[in-house]
Amino acid sequence: MHIDPKEGHPDMDYAEHLGTYKLFCGLFFWGTLACVAIVAGMGFFLT
Repeated sequence: MHIDPKEGHPDMDYAEHLGTYKLFCGLFFWGTLACVAIVAGMGFFLT
């Protein structure tokens, strides 16, 4: 994802925005993997 700060509002902190977006994507990815692992473990151990 690329944001050109020249086209945006001057009060916007684009570096912080990109850091927050990167953190969100990472948490979403690892959270999804954790949920898949839990469901797979439940399917393996509880059946």
